Amino acid sequence: MTVGITAYLANKLLDHVCRNVAYTPPATVYAKAHLTDPGAAGANGASAQTARLALSFAAAASGSISANTTPEWTLNATETIAYVSFWDSAGPAGGNCLWTAAASVSKGGVNGDIIRIATDTLSFSPIAAN
Repeated sequence: MTVGITAYLANKLLDHVCRNVAYTPPATVYAKAHLTDPGAAGANGASAQTARLALSFAAAASGSISANTTPEWTLNATETIAYVSFWDSAGPAGGNCLWTAAASVSKGGVNGDIIRIATDTLSFSPIAAN
């Protein structure tokens, strides 16, 4: 399984913090649905629903950040969504995959059914304790 922060984002953050290399974060982060593990570049197992959904986030705390929106896809095929990738562009093609994650519960449906991301939290771990 290759879920987590991508090498692209990790390198950008490390260069920014350790080398003072400017990093311009995306104005919006977008979520894309996947049937299987998206892989290190977010390119595998894509859903037939190709739309990337815009997310907004609350402030980060304790090394994690949670979406404060509830994005939803209307399925256009019979499939089960089990993973999500997060991108710096609306797509459906192009941009950089920032992060991938496995759903805590896979959700299936048929054409016309709605799949929602009810809870979406990204985190760095472990965080050094006091």
